[in-house]
Amino acid sequence: MSLHSLVVCSDEKIIRVLRRVLSDLEIGMETCVDAESAVRKLSRQRFEAVIVDCADEEMASQVLTSTRSAPCNKHAVAVALIDGQKAVRSAFALGAHFVLYKPISTERAKTSFRAARALMKRERRRNTRVPVQIPIILITDNGAGQHKTTSADIGEGGIAIKLGRRPKNTSAMRVRFTLPSTDTPIETVAEFAWENAEGLAGIRFKDVSPEIGKSLKDWLVSQSPDAEKDDPPAPCKLTDLSLGGCYLEISSPFPIQVRVLLTMRIARLEVQVQGIVRVMHPEIGMGVEFNQKTSKQKENVEKFIHALMNSNGVGPDLVVEPDSLEGETDSSQPASATSASDVEDPLIELFQHKSNLPTEAFLHELRTQRNAPAQAQASVSV
Repeated sequence: MSLHSLVVCSDEKIIRVLRRVLSDLEIGMETCVDAESAVRKLSRQRFEAVIVDCADEEMASQVLTSTRSAPCNKHAVAVALIDGQKAVRSAFALGAHFVLYKPISTERAKTSFRAARALMKRERRRNTRVPVQIPIILITDNGAGQHKTTSADIGEGGIAIKLGRRPKNTSAMRVRFTLPSTDTPIETVAEFAWENAEGLAGIRFKDVSPEIGKSLKDWLVSQSPDAEKDDPPAPCKLTDLSLGGCYLEISSPFPIQVRVLLTMRIARLEVQVQGIVRVMHPEIGMGVEFNQKTSKQKENVEKFIHALMNSNGVGPDLVVEPDSLEGETDSSQPASATSASDVEDPLIELFQHKSNLPTEAFLHELRTQRNAPAQAQASVSV
């Protein structure tokens, strides 16, 4: 078992259920009954998931805070075990990504942990680094400046470079390079993430297209042929769609701020869209805002909406997979990711202004908006 979890819980019945479920999903499990021993383990060992019983909220807060502050576990997926719907907001406020309602049943737990496992695998792979030395070009000043350097290692989310002197204007920086044994150069928006005293700097990739993302993934897998494969995408049902986003019914929705890749098919048309989860209702569904930084990305969604409206009632097939646990650098600024479109989008406005409503109240707002004649041209209900 290559994935590992830490379960902080004193209820033996819950532990037995989790042990059976996690074993079936090939996730290793260690247990603690108190915050002190959990914090000690978090400071010394790496876990892909931390599962905390929130019956003692103070203890749960201490454990989840320690998870985020431990360098080796800051990317761990946090799962909260809670007593009911009323505790959902509290669990998310403590830092949980997923919640699991008590009493813990085997089937519900297995469904939830399948989604958590997919995210665990993606985060671990995203943070895996492959040592490689290749020429790197940093493009600054809207293309006017070019700075040549060499890489030290690379991962899906960024690249480490040897840095003599940092360029002055990096507000609109791009990075260009060609991976070994490939012919097509990769170029994408980037930003400085860190620098150290040894003359190295970390470059974080931003707004990576699905095509470039696939090229990076395929190359990294080729360098580690024994690496664990990602879980297959999860099927979901589309209920609402606009140029800016969609609402999906799915039994195990991904957490808010997670970047996802949505594949939508109807007839012979297949469209891949990147997005960020803006609204999440456990065991029900999630609202996704599309990341449309280019006109081509917007055109793909327009094509799909047009095909859907002319499908004579035939429903689309959709699958969704996690791409990254961290959706945005500054989560306190939930500005629209659909900068390519200036069209008013009621569905995105609903995500932005009504996301904190209780689940039933939000779904009522969604149904009301869906049936409003004025929204007919702005969105499609399925």
